Amino acid sequence: MSHPIHLMTARRFAPLFWAQFLGAFNDNFLKNAIIMLIAYKGLAVWGMSPDAMGTFAPALFIAPYFLFSAIAGQLADRLPKTSMIRYVKGAEVGLAILAAVGFLADRPQLLLICLFLLGLQATFFGPLKYSILPQLLSEDELVTGNALVEMGTNLAILLGTLAGGILVAIGGSGPTIVGVGLVLLALTGWISSTLLPATPAQAPDLEVSLNPVSTTWRICADVAKSRPLWNAILANSWFWLYGFAILGLFVPYAKNSLHAGENVVTLFLAVFSVGVAVGSIVCEKLSFDRLELGLVPLGSIGMTIFALDMCFAGGLPALSGGALMGVDAFIHTFTGQRLVFDMFLLAMCGGFYIVPLYTFLQARAEPSQRSRVIAANNVVNAVFIVIWAGIQIWLLSVLTVPQIFLLLGVLNALVAVYIYTVIPEFFLRFVAYLLTHLIYRCKVTGFDQVPREGGAVIVCNHVSFIDWLIIAAAVKRPARFVMYNGFAKIPLLGGLFARAKVIPIASHKEDPEALHKAMDRIAEELEAGEVVCIFPEGKLTGDGAMNEFRPGIERIIARTPVPVIPCGLQGLWGSYFSRKDGHAMTHPFRRFWSRISLVFGEPVQPAQVTAEGLHDTVLALRGDKA
Repeated sequence: MSHPIHLMTARRFAPLFWAQFLGAFNDNFLKNAIIMLIAYKGLAVWGMSPDAMGTFAPALFIAPYFLFSAIAGQLADRLPKTSMIRYVKGAEVGLAILAAVGFLADRPQLLLICLFLLGLQATFFGPLKYSILPQLLSEDELVTGNALVEMGTNLAILLGTLAGGILVAIGGSGPTIVGVGLVLLALTGWISSTLLPATPAQAPDLEVSLNPVSTTWRICADVAKSRPLWNAILANSWFWLYGFAILGLFVPYAKNSLHAGENVVTLFLAVFSVGVAVGSIVCEKLSFDRLELGLVPLGSIGMTIFALDMCFAGGLPALSGGALMGVDAFIHTFTGQRLVFDMFLLAMCGGFYIVPLYTFLQARAEPSQRSRVIAANNVVNAVFIVIWAGIQIWLLSVLTVPQIFLLLGVLNALVAVYIYTVIPEFFLRFVAYLLTHLIYRCKVTGFDQVPREGGAVIVCNHVSFIDWLIIAAAVKRPARFVMYNGFAKIPLLGGLFARAKVIPIASHKEDPEALHKAMDRIAEELEAGEVVCIFPEGKLTGDGAMNEFRPGIERIIARTPVPVIPCGLQGLWGSYFSRKDGHAMTHPFRRFWSRISLVFGEPVQPAQVTAEGLHDTVLALRGDKA
């Protein structure tokens, strides 16, 4: 039931989708109308130049996220989220009316105040729309739900941006049309919110503090105690800084480097928004109804490559007479086509990057704290964006826009290296994804046999050096792999394995202390409710046949009784990573995109676990194809 069409026609999701879609539309409708009104009429508001306003106005909208997200997160956890959504969407109607007055009275200062207040309203809506998804959707539907929300948000950005830029420029009636449109859309969004099914409060006894400073600090400090969640928030915040930086450069880039008019700016915004929307939906398809962190590195690589190419594309010569180039002339230049291509693919890669991160935050956060985790995310997002806004305003005075694209591309590469060093799960999932979808075609059967929560042991036959990555790609939960301790001593790889919580082990004869420590670690992980994967043969097969299972698995289950899930791996014997014809990884790579299979069997309860019985079960699951 996770197909997008099913969700878009379901009452438990569709009203939320349209409420957030119309809200995002209105935010960008107003924001772009203000930017275009100021930038292309040459107005100076509060002493800032029109170019600086392209960065200041979005920052003004973001500022409330820093100031009030913590309070919003507390309220979203304490109160029923559906009721809060209705109140917040009702407030949007009142603010839209105030903004309409600003347009009718030609008061740009009032419009900027309204933009700040709509940012405040969005601050309270943000934790609600993301934290309510796990209450409305099943775990298998979360990626699809997030992909649709990101797609809808970016299409709303596109349509709102187009409408704001086009309608505000219509003669003397443009501001009136924008004002009336704001009110009608806000009213429609509120009506949609009233159709959401009721949801219970998830932390009704939570004490709410209205002190924004102490509350913000406490919520961020609490979330930071969970290293995976905090690092995911930092990665998420970098994405919003990066996107904010790119979007804020479109107006000065078009005017000063490309000598193009406002319609080219609108084209850039449209291409970028469609790119993120397309990337979000493609990400959903590539995720196969699961949280696929392996797509995050793929997205970050693309974000760097295409930002660098936007730098190398440079600018265009000015037209004679000082005229600004229109869309038709722009897209008929090689530079124009190259930039459109770069912007679309950069944004598409952004969709690959952001959808898994939001799903990760929702899936890993405790239900009673989920809104506060999203609120902490919004706070850090806002801090990153507001700080960068000041930096970018300064950068525009000392660098050209192509040079800033170069700086962003390099910074993104450095951030990516840091993220995947401190969170190796992302990098390892990326490698596993490439192995199971590009280098090999892996068919997984019975992956639902692995319990969604609680301790469990997976046992599998051992064919190649990449068996653990194949299993990691197939299991929806993070798994702790038991691995020969010699690999943990390899430079660089050892550190990566340690951060990935690989459990090093050795035989009693080789290193009894390492064996003792490994058994203790396995017991700790299982007692903590984690999944541990073991290859009971203790070594790779040298002839394609399964070796007998060692009795260590029986001692593990006797110490910590948990279900054991047997699985059989087929098709990797004879691969580059197996020991057929000698040592592994020494003969040429001979097979590309060949079929392999991983078959999970029914869980074996602790009382029935024996090494011999598991061996026979895995042998049957493996079949004749090693």
